[in-house]
Amino acid sequence: MIQTRKVAYSDSTQKYEGVVAYQESATPQPVIMIAHAYGGQSAFEENKALTLAQLGYVGFAIDVYGKGKRAKSPDEAQQLMDTLNSDRALLLERMKTSLAQARNFEFGDETKIGAIGFCFGGKCVLDLARSGASLKGAVSFHGLYDAPSFNTNQKIVTPLLILHGWDDPLAPPADMVAIANELTKKGADWEINAYGHTGHAFTNPNAKFPEKGLVYNQDVSDKAWARMKSFFQKAFEQ
Repeated sequence: MIQTRKVAYSDSTQKYEGVVAYQESATPQPVIMIAHAYGGQSAFEENKALTLAQLGYVGFAIDVYGKGKRAKSPDEAQQLMDTLNSDRALLLERMKTSLAQARNFEFGDETKIGAIGFCFGGKCVLDLARSGASLKGAVSFHGLYDAPSFNTNQKIVTPLLILHGWDDPLAPPADMVAIANELTKKGADWEINAYGHTGHAFTNPNAKFPEKGLVYNQDVSDKAWARMKSFFQKAFEQ
């Protein structure tokens, strides 16, 4: 039977509230963190946590903005994201706080932690890997690839899978090539899957803004999710 509940956690500055989903089991299960898009932790990430629980994982929809900080409009979402885009060290500290919580579930296997992120959340999980954090794997769905100004020579030990829409206006082909070069330089085990005729937010059914390059693509979303599943199946065997 799958259980879901809210998770309260905190650091020295504020409180956070995520959602965890898991199957009742006597055996600790691998934990996969889910980093949210620019609007904040939402039903989208909660549904991903539930789907991961159905696959036998602990799905943990994390909160990077803080308890109650959920955007009610695109402008508010942009403001929340910009606060962390302009302070990548703060963003990283919040990711580390969520990682510490992910390692602390009594029903989770603290030695088998993974992470996925969508849009801004893709940047979040990439920054966590850039810090040298040791996870079994991390996956970016239509993420943002610009590197922070620190950890420039830090070796990346977390295997990375990047799932990318070739026509993404927020991460054009040059950005994809740049992160490939960055990950190679840092010794990462990396893979990039680029999907043709695919824009930003291709996993989100509410993305219906073709004039902005934000369009849901069910076929590509299904392909990307299937690749993520096989990626973690192998990652957690090790």
